[in-house]
Amino acid sequence: MEFDLIARIQRRARQRGDVVTGIGDDAAVLRPGEGRELVVTTDVLNEGVHFLAAHPPADIGWKALAVNLSDLAAMGAAPAWCTLALTLPGPDAAWCDAMLDGFFALADTHDVALVGGDTTRGPLALGVTAIGQVEPARVLRRAGAMPGDDIWVSGTLGDAAAALALAPAAGGDAPDAFLRERLQRPTPRVALGRALAGVARAGIDLSDGLLADLGHICKASGVGARVMLDELPASPPLVAAAGGRDARWNWQVAGGDDYELCVTASPEARERILSAAGAAGVPVTRIGVITDPAPAGPAVRLVDPGGESWVPDRSGYQHFA
Repeated sequence: MEFDLIARIQRRARQRGDVVTGIGDDAAVLRPGEGRELVVTTDVLNEGVHFLAAHPPADIGWKALAVNLSDLAAMGAAPAWCTLALTLPGPDAAWCDAMLDGFFALADTHDVALVGGDTTRGPLALGVTAIGQVEPARVLRRAGAMPGDDIWVSGTLGDAAAALALAPAAGGDAPDAFLRERLQRPTPRVALGRALAGVARAGIDLSDGLLADLGHICKASGVGARVMLDELPASPPLVAAAGGRDARWNWQVAGGDDYELCVTASPEARERILSAAGAAGVPVTRIGVITDPAPAGPAVRLVDPGGESWVPDRSGYQHFA
């Protein structure tokens, strides 16, 4: 049954000319483009932690790849290849086919070839390793932010967190279709990441929440940050669901699962940032400024419209909390 499942996956895998050896051997052989460096990332999604058993299998497959492509986007890389490690309670061909519908829909959108992986029995989990390519001078890293830099985010923040918070305790879905889509089928900002490479100074994707992830940039760059809460981009469904600013801000700064990009750039680069966003078809919003590191207190200061510091209910998603 295991090899039948592997063959089932292999038949649907996309082909690329730079795949020398793909699925079916002990390991893949890949040919990077000339003058490119490889960017490699891995994420594991576990049932009950990152998705629910009730979620459509196609959405689970989509998200398993999307969260990895989001990491590549944050580095300014173009995705090329991936592997899939699939743990199943049993050899469920129908579930696997449906999961692959979502997985390959996203892979085909970004010309990503599945080149290997593994299948095993156990609690439901999907582990994806994604590999991209980037020009050495265009790699975006967490280090590089400088005092005075603008802080930009893509899209809207807090939608996925709102969907999770509003879902029934029994494991159902959030009532709003837009919020539900944002949780279960995040959009990796690949084109935007490529466009911002060479323009932005530092970048990260927002998986654990703005406060936590921007804090990673601050730590890596040795800087602080000031975020204006009234500038955070919010979707109309989020505003309606929150019913007030504190709930909205908590979802936006600490909810996680946004998979938007957060970058810093010189004020002189504002027009280039907006031009890059326009070319990628993704809105971006300037939400604050990079500061000198604070001698005491949090690295990221959240400021309300009155200029007062505001503290969320939590600092962000923590896997082992």
